[in-house]
Amino acid sequence: MSNLIVVTGATGFVGSNIVRGLKARGITDVIAVDNLTRGEKFRNLINLQISDYIDKDVFYERFAHGEYGHVDAVFHEGACSDTMLHDGRYMFDNNYRDSRTLLDTCVAGNTRLFYASSAATYGVSTTFVEDPRFEQPLNVYGYSKLLFDQVVRRTLASTKNQIAGFRYFNVYGPSEQHKGRMASVAWHHFNQFQETGRVQLFGEYGGCGAGEHRRDFVFVDDVVAVNLWFFDHPEKCGVFNLGCGWAQPFNCVFWRT
Repeated sequence: MSNLIVVTGATGFVGSNIVRGLKARGITDVIAVDNLTRGEKFRNLINLQISDYIDKDVFYERFAHGEYGHVDAVFHEGACSDTMLHDGRYMFDNNYRDSRTLLDTCVAGNTRLFYASSAATYGVSTTFVEDPRFEQPLNVYGYSKLLFDQVVRRTLASTKNQIAGFRYFNVYGPSEQHKGRMASVAWHHFNQFQETGRVQLFGEYGGCGAGEHRRDFVFVDDVVAVNLWFFDHPEKCGVFNLGCGWAQPFNCVFWRT
């Protein structure tokens, strides 16, 4: 059986780190899928090895038609991650419709699917458990991720194909420089400290003291390790939280001015 792997969003933050994790295992027969309109993202694949690059606008249809032969697994990291974008049509085309097409193709072709969901599916909830009772997204980004999770849950009830979704919390680490304002708080504060020797945190608001706002920070290498653990355990399926499991105040992570 072919060991061909597809990584969507391969020039992005988590995607490029997954390609790096596969390379560390000696897996280089990898099709990288992405949108390189922002050409500077190519830098995330330097020193890595792939077998092909396919633009996202043509990949999904070609994959559905079987043009790449049998694919063992897809790591689906490609999406619009801008939580401040309010264009619902664009968001759903990227985060839901492409994912739905990919899911149908993977199930039909016996291809395993590992995909990025988001903690944004919880929204205003204060309980972060993978249960519909606690899924209350605040924006169209969170809802686009939740809707696909719901489709996956229904699909898992009728297929033996491995499908695993991961609700990423606040991921940080190398190769996120291209994300601009959507890069992690850790990335922004690291660069602020490098430039000024100081980090300025949020002041008091929303019932939290200065610097006491809490986030579940998870390093990207740990995110990659979890994805690859599921890759090694084809019997494991479902939608899972992927974070450290506890929230830390910014004051415990950064120096506050």
